[in-house]
Amino acid sequence: MADVSDLKIQEAYLDVRSDKSDTNWLLLDYQSDRSDRLVLTQTGTGGLSELRDALDDSKASFGYARVKYSNDKESQREKFILVVWIGSGCKVLRKAKISVHTANVKEVLRVYSIEVAARERDDLKEDPIVVRLRKAGGASYDGI
Repeated sequence: MADVSDLKIQEAYLDVRSDKSDTNWLLLDYQSDRSDRLVLTQTGTGGLSELRDALDDSKASFGYARVKYSNDKESQREKFILVVWIGSGCKVLRKAKISVHTANVKEVLRVYSIEVAARERDDLKEDPIVVRLRKAGGASYDGI
């Protein structure tokens, strides 16, 4: 079981969700290699590309991001994604615990449209994620 009790996690989650804030992503990492305690390590305003750059190949991490996209010429949409990152150099024991810990993270980062399991940075390219968000969003008038 992951410890997600750090109040800074909840504060950052609310900040990312707030329409009044420019913060559009957060990153949770384990306090140490042996710990199951997750802590807020970063937040940012640079979108998915900035979140992607913040990931460490030697770690497993959890991200949460607001993604803004156009549904058509007249409208903008904002949706939220949960990112489960397992870097290529992540230790085997940590990888084994991720599915259980993801359930604990979802208790705090509750509202999202899609979950993105990322093993490499290319898994977090914005265009394919927007396609998935459009499909998850229901009505689509542009054939996607």
